[in-house]
Amino acid sequence: MLSVKNLHKEFKNVIAVNDVSFNVEPGRIFGILGPNGAGKTTTIRCLLDIIKPDRGEIHFNGEIADENFRNKVGYLPEERGLYSKSRVIDVLCYFGELRGLSHSEAKNQAIHFLKKLEISNYAGKKVNELSKGNQQKIQFVAAVINNPTILILDEPFAGLDPINQQLIKNLIQEFLDDGRIILLSTHQMEVAEKLCSQILLINKGEEILKGKLSEIKKNFGKISLVIKSTQIGNDIQSFPEVSSADVYENYSEVVLKTGVDSQTLLRKLIEKYEITGFDIKEPSLNSIFIEAVSNANKLSGEKR
Repeated sequence: MLSVKNLHKEFKNVIAVNDVSFNVEPGRIFGILGPNGAGKTTTIRCLLDIIKPDRGEIHFNGEIADENFRNKVGYLPEERGLYSKSRVIDVLCYFGELRGLSHSEAKNQAIHFLKKLEISNYAGKKVNELSKGNQQKIQFVAAVINNPTILILDEPFAGLDPINQQLIKNLIQEFLDDGRIILLSTHQMEVAEKLCSQILLINKGEEILKGKLSEIKKNFGKISLVIKSTQIGNDIQSFPEVSSADVYENYSEVVLKTGVDSQTLLRKLIEKYEITGFDIKEPSLNSIFIEAVSNANKLSGEKR
């Protein structure tokens, strides 16, 4: 298990990370989420010992993280760090050797993962001859070439089309099946919602939400109704049970106020409109993210 306790980092008078704590079990994807400038990258760099935290502890399997721990970590940064004028296979062998592999081991691993991502035919090409999407796949191979126990991914799907995103997801799933730990930092809430079992949402260095995604959704409390009808107009927002509504040509998305029974509202709507279908939806991670960050910013503004 990876355990982070009271991680804290300040730059001059700016608190980048303020006593952040979390645990990640093997075989799980843990999402580190937040708006720009929230402290996500600083948290990751502290884990990697790129930046020294002012205080806090990082433990892996009950032991304090040291050089041996960092050798078990694979890191995919948001910014590409490849040697653009070198051949793909040479770049990957170099990164593999930096992680303690022999040249032959690194080459075998590189070829193995290039095949997995369906780009083995690019091994002899220079990095700058590849598309942005394929460069991202090469960067991913560089992160996993030493078969890390812990994999830290910062925007892993940037620049990838849906087909190549699925190839990366398949590899991630293989790592999970092997009991690896994966930390995912992303702005794509729909990606985090599909992949992460637990999340940490931070804003301006502060923890806002943390825990199992299923429990966070349950505690958030706001249920949505997707109602199929051509008769509903903006007047639906006048119903006391409705928090907000987006009305389209053939359907409407209605967010209920906390504690409202969806069946009660449905009965009222059926009495007033001709409804051809409906679906009850739990709150999306995107809606939780927006509201939680907005509320945190309001509280921060009130304290000033």
